[in-house]
Amino acid sequence: MSSEETSTSPRRRILAGAAKRPQQRSHGPLVLLGKLAATGARPGVIVGETVLLSLLALALGLVASPEDPLWTDAAFPWPWLAPVLAALRYGPLAGLGGACLLLLGWLGLNLDHYDRFPQIYFLGGLILVMLVGEFSSLWQSRTRRAEIMQVYLDQRLEHLVRQYYLLRLSHDRLEQELIGRPMSMRDALSALRGTSGSPEGSAVLLRLLSQYCQLESAALYAVRDEHLDTAPLAAIGKMPELRRHDALLEQALETRKLCHISQTLANQPHSQYLVAAPLLDLGGTIYGMLVVDEMPFFSLQEENLQTINLLLGYYTDGLATQALSQPVVQALPECPPDFAFEAQRLSHVCQTTLVGSVMVAMEFLPRAIERDLPQQILRLKRELDESWLCVGAERQVLALLMPLGDQATAEGYINRIEHWSQQRSGQPLSASGVFPHVIALDGRSPIEALARIPRLAQSHD
Repeated sequence: MSSEETSTSPRRRILAGAAKRPQQRSHGPLVLLGKLAATGARPGVIVGETVLLSLLALALGLVASPEDPLWTDAAFPWPWLAPVLAALRYGPLAGLGGACLLLLGWLGLNLDHYDRFPQIYFLGGLILVMLVGEFSSLWQSRTRRAEIMQVYLDQRLEHLVRQYYLLRLSHDRLEQELIGRPMSMRDALSALRGTSGSPEGSAVLLRLLSQYCQLESAALYAVRDEHLDTAPLAAIGKMPELRRHDALLEQALETRKLCHISQTLANQPHSQYLVAAPLLDLGGTIYGMLVVDEMPFFSLQEENLQTINLLLGYYTDGLATQALSQPVVQALPECPPDFAFEAQRLSHVCQTTLVGSVMVAMEFLPRAIERDLPQQILRLKRELDESWLCVGAERQVLALLMPLGDQATAEGYINRIEHWSQQRSGQPLSASGVFPHVIALDGRSPIEALARIPRLAQSHD
């Protein structure tokens, strides 16, 4: 087959045998920080269920015992099950609302007999409802806290898995990459690093995609309010005018997954494009869309589609990091964006769950710097910890951000470094010129806590 035949009719070749990629269930759009700020049931639902349960209890009482609908003289006050269930499900306020409805029901059914008001009956029921509501609130708070912490850990795990896959792909295919492509995956990631959000970032990303995945005609479009801009951020090849209502583009926006033409052949055979891939961060926020109009037939296969997803994900993570870390970086220009991003996320987690984090700032005197102790201790950091080496005029400070840690976590890490120093040189950290500081990261703005790091590096005490 000639090269002209390879590039003139891509749609016919794809219809003949393009590789199919399995669909994944969509989880819907999320905010920048994922589900860390998810709320519970809507107030209308709570009010509706409370009223419905209370009215149902009154109705059953009228049917079963017309002379005593509230069972005030019975062996067991059955209507109180309605506010108890509401309190158990939604907390004490819902239970109190159900109790008020029972009280209104009794007053309505005994207009001329207020002197026979069953005080002990309602007092006991109210106490029962408040106890059950307090129990429900306590466990709902614990459950919500555990769920939010799990969401945060899942996001970190997904980030680590993505980085691990990138590293494995780079090493396993190093020989093939060097022979058949102009650069390795490591070089591609290095080229993307720092370009997210810059004016030339989109062009760099598209150029790398064309080199790695043999894209002939493609463009990057911004997404605003679930709609694609008609003007591309960057384009290569002869890209025609965007058809915003193309079936493939609508499917990619709806599922928030990479879609290619073979996935739409059964129901939507008239798509103009070959591949549509959204730019998503870890939280599910969509920033843009890669639209591929032409590419060689043999390039539309699972491996290339995975490479597209990986490079888009790496680039978009940089956009999310830049957006969230911008307030901290503006106040502290020397703070790394990744460190600022993680501090902002952990501060938000603390505001939502009251579970704080902690920083350990290792202050190095000149004698410790001469022995290269900052770099040696940096290599001992835990996998999930973020690091920031702040260099001052005479001193250096290594800040380690420990997610979901407390004072005991920091002390355990300091004891481990102390033991390492004793084994290595036979001296404690203080004798080696290293002084640890523990800084709590609470739910307030992290800028105040992070500002202590440069002050320690500039200190002359």
